[in-house]
Amino acid sequence: MSVESASRFPSMGLFSRWREFLRTSSLARSVVLLLTGALILLLLVNVSTFVMISRTAAYNAQVDAAWQMRRTARSITLTVQGAETAQRGFLLTGQPGFLATFEKQKAALPPIFADFERRAAGDEVILASSEALSRITRDKFLEMSGTLDLARQGRIGQAVSRVRTGQGQALTEELAAELNRLDVHLGQVLDDRRAQSARSGLFTVIVNAIAGALILVLAGIIFMLVRRYLAEINAARAELDRVNAGLEDTVKARTGALIRANEEVQRFAYIVSHDLRSPLVNVMGYTSELEQAGKTIERAIARAEVEREVDPEVVAAVREDMPEAVGFIRASTEKMDRLINAILKLSREGRRTLTPERLDMTAMAGRIADSIRHQTEEKGAEVVVETLPSFENDRLSIEQVFGNLIDNAVKYLDPARPGHIVVSGREAPGGWVEYAVTDNGRGIAPRDHERVFELFRRAGRQDTQGEGLGLAFVRNSVRRLGGEITLESELGEGSTFRLKFPKRLILDEAGDTL
Repeated sequence: MSVESASRFPSMGLFSRWREFLRTSSLARSVVLLLTGALILLLLVNVSTFVMISRTAAYNAQVDAAWQMRRTARSITLTVQGAETAQRGFLLTGQPGFLATFEKQKAALPPIFADFERRAAGDEVILASSEALSRITRDKFLEMSGTLDLARQGRIGQAVSRVRTGQGQALTEELAAELNRLDVHLGQVLDDRRAQSARSGLFTVIVNAIAGALILVLAGIIFMLVRRYLAEINAARAELDRVNAGLEDTVKARTGALIRANEEVQRFAYIVSHDLRSPLVNVMGYTSELEQAGKTIERAIARAEVEREVDPEVVAAVREDMPEAVGFIRASTEKMDRLINAILKLSREGRRTLTPERLDMTAMAGRIADSIRHQTEEKGAEVVVETLPSFENDRLSIEQVFGNLIDNAVKYLDPARPGHIVVSGREAPGGWVEYAVTDNGRGIAPRDHERVFELFRRAGRQDTQGEGLGLAFVRNSVRRLGGEITLESELGEGSTFRLKFPKRLILDEAGDTL
């Protein structure tokens, strides 16, 4: 190809130079290939890590669903037991209050079974157990209703005789046996999902460790190649110095060799600065170019708008689409690292052994408020910790739950009014304690009340740093501790997060909450 034709087709000339560069054995080519391999390896690691993150999140969701079904099954037992107690109370005393309790327990069963069947969709074993439990409880309530009808008619003797037949006891035993089979199946499901989550986390760690080791090896090889090359240059210069005195021809020859070596160094420096640096910092470089190009085009459009009408699609692309794309490119790399660290944190938390102990909640909440005092003072806000009931639970998990909620309340305060955050609590009937974290911040729209608890989901203005993990982590921890969390909020009115825990955290042999 002539010089003239090469000038007409610069892209062909560039391609030819690259092909010649790759064919020629040199240090620069070796470094280019090694760095390209490192970049491909990093890309593969990112893809595999993202896949593992998705799988871990799915496993955690399945574990949570299994726990919810377990608790729903226990609710069936408690409801039947409450109805049976009310039946016996009425037969013994004849007081109508027991009838009201019986009807209340009876009315509570259909919603429980509806929720149970919804969660069991797709699992044939659980669906079969649901049908069996529905049949048994129906027969049980028919049996109890019959005795109560006799008692209301004044035929107490016949009602007691029917109870003594043992039909009700047989149904109770059948119900207990079916619930036990269901509990065993759910335990197996939980064990399988925990094992899958553990394998997923281990695989992610192994992949990252192997990739890190390989990258270190590649960096070591590059370092040795560059060091050897520089050593060769230094040796050539030293030899030139030794023969420089009085040996003009040798000096010329050595000088030529040195010039060639220097040219090689310059070519190597060019390749590093233009061809190697570009793939390493391509995101930053291309983003800057896009920003500059956008400004240039924007100025051109502004001048053109003075003279004539410009296509609205062109204006929107330059003033809206391009800045949005640039912002996304800048944020993506930083976001990936934060997401990986957060899901690993969720996985580790899911495998951590719980340790119940008596917790002074007033002191704990006070320490959390003191730890963020500099933030509240900076925003002109205050955190009020009322006298809170103590209870028995895992200290680290409870500290993380309240720390996340109080930190969220501070983060999303309304700058239009002084911030006021209140942490309150009380003992609830049935062996429960309830706590509330209330603020007068921005508030959350009703349609987003469930969304804010989802993994990687946020609501409202995205003007504060975060990845949508805090509340998902809180709900996962609360449920693992046998509790529940609800949200009450309106836009512009503030939010209240309500927590409910059993007074004692009871664990089974595997360390899971009963």
